[in-house]
Amino acid sequence: MICELGEQYGVNDCCRVFGINRSSFYAWRQRQGKVSPKREKLKAILVKHHRASRESAGARTLAKQLQAGGHDVGRFMARSLMREAGIVSRQRRRHKYKSPGVEALVAPHVLKRKFDVTAVNQVWCGDVTYIKVGKRWLYFAAVLDLFARRIVGWSFSMISDATLTCEALRMAIELRGRPKDVLFHSDQGCQYTSHKFRNELLEHGLRQSMSRKGECWDNAPMERFFGSLKSEWVPEAGYGSEHEARADVQRYVSRYNITRPHSYNDYRSPVAREKLAA
Repeated sequence: MICELGEQYGVNDCCRVFGINRSSFYAWRQRQGKVSPKREKLKAILVKHHRASRESAGARTLAKQLQAGGHDVGRFMARSLMREAGIVSRQRRRHKYKSPGVEALVAPHVLKRKFDVTAVNQVWCGDVTYIKVGKRWLYFAAVLDLFARRIVGWSFSMISDATLTCEALRMAIELRGRPKDVLFHSDQGCQYTSHKFRNELLEHGLRQSMSRKGECWDNAPMERFFGSLKSEWVPEAGYGSEHEARADVQRYVSRYNITRPHSYNDYRSPVAREKLAA
């Protein structure tokens, strides 16, 4: 605008009216039309990371990934590069919730939102979400270790019942070496208040904690994981088949655990955070 009005009113007066330093304006005008090979290289790397995240990564995450690659890039520079490349971060879609069903064996709220734990296998969280497959729903149960927010167990089913959550729990128990006295926290969904799930916990020496009714943030780490899965990865229209959905969600679990930076871990992946603490 100053370039256009400057011809009529003068650059000095236009800069004064708009509150812009005159030397800054001239420095900006000199940069126009010049291409910086270094900046273009950074932009290409940033776009690559953005595509790998299925367009979900924002300026803060992209800056951390560039820094991990040895580049001196801050959040604001990453934002500028995103603007130049014409890319934006996909925003999280509203999460849908179903009624938890009939209450049965409700455990006390032992965890009390104490999400910062000091070692692996102290506290696991679990939850169930659903993913559109054609005109049906595929249910996905996951178990998350609070220490580094790593997904340690999961299961799929076209039926949302206690068998689904028990399978995810058994996977976590086997993959983590059958630990004892782990506190397992979940909401009051019927899959977790069932006698079958309670017996599974007792059989393996695990304790149980449950969120208060209607308090979804009592299980915030699981809500965040499922929110990231839905906003970053799952297509808005869902999947064409159960096989396609299972394979793609498992790809996300692998990416989430091994590659994806997590702000809670100082932008390290869950696997990297656990290795650092070992």
